[in-house]
Amino acid sequence: MSEMTVSRVLRNKGDVSAETRAKVQEAAKRLGYVPNKIAGALASSHVNLVAVIIPSLKNMVFPEVLSGISEILADTELQPVIGVTDYKSEQEEKVLFEMLSWRPAGVIIAGLERSEASKVMLENAGVPVVEIMDVDGEPIDACVGISHRRAGRIMAETILEAGYTKIGFMGTKMPLDHRARKRFEGLTRTLGQAGIEIADQEFYSGGSALAKGREMTQTMLKRTPDLDFLYYSNDMIGAGGMLDLLNKGVDIPNSLGMAGFNAVELLEGLPTRLATMNACRYEIGIKAGEIIRDCNAAGETQSGKMVELSPKLDPGDTIRQP
Repeated sequence: MSEMTVSRVLRNKGDVSAETRAKVQEAAKRLGYVPNKIAGALASSHVNLVAVIIPSLKNMVFPEVLSGISEILADTELQPVIGVTDYKSEQEEKVLFEMLSWRPAGVIIAGLERSEASKVMLENAGVPVVEIMDVDGEPIDACVGISHRRAGRIMAETILEAGYTKIGFMGTKMPLDHRARKRFEGLTRTLGQAGIEIADQEFYSGGSALAKGREMTQTMLKRTPDLDFLYYSNDMIGAGGMLDLLNKGVDIPNSLGMAGFNAVELLEGLPTRLATMNACRYEIGIKAGEIIRDCNAAGETQSGKMVELSPKLDPGDTIRQP
């Protein structure tokens, strides 16, 4: 196969057979090749853009991360550019391919689990890469986040100390949301060590919403009415379930305890404070932005830093005091 043929495929130009095109594209994917769209147009090896790749903009979680990143980069020439993956590895590959083709000054990307193609692209990017939100795994370069298994363990210990024994779990975006899965693992492992198993569980592949939380809660309590604690993978579905139960006169937290995750600002306006855990989202954005800023100022392509922040439990009004 000639160099010209390969060039035509990678530039999506010229008449090339489907079989040849597929072979070239597969080889490029395996090698982590990304075309340089600014080659010959700029003297610099990259542009002053920072690729920020997150799973979703539909909930309240990631805008806080973006705020932290933007605050740090505001005093530099670097500008964040956002890509959304919807928790799908194939979409992440597509977003990465397009963003890296512009040779950004750095990459900030949510999570640690990704496809081999995405890993190779990031490893070959030649710019600082900061994986955020999670530290339970092996980062490609730098890493900033919390241990979600630790967060699940802390929640389980709190539930046990409060005397709850019949626990139901509700989660969205699972198993695609690896961080929610790790919290579930930390929860169930710690409960198991105390001889307690999850009594019921419900998973939903859609986004986080109050209405979905109400629906899931009604379904679970109808199926398993003797539950004494409900743990939700995020605050939005937890708040939906709590508001429905309060409206029905359920004695929270004495008859039924509840907790969510993320400590979103919405909880501050509710009549009862849902127990939750602060995942340090804004601080994660700040630290990630600082790593990218400092690497660029020093002319470094890698940092290798690992910054682990500590999740903070807020018992609110929905966990009884032991």
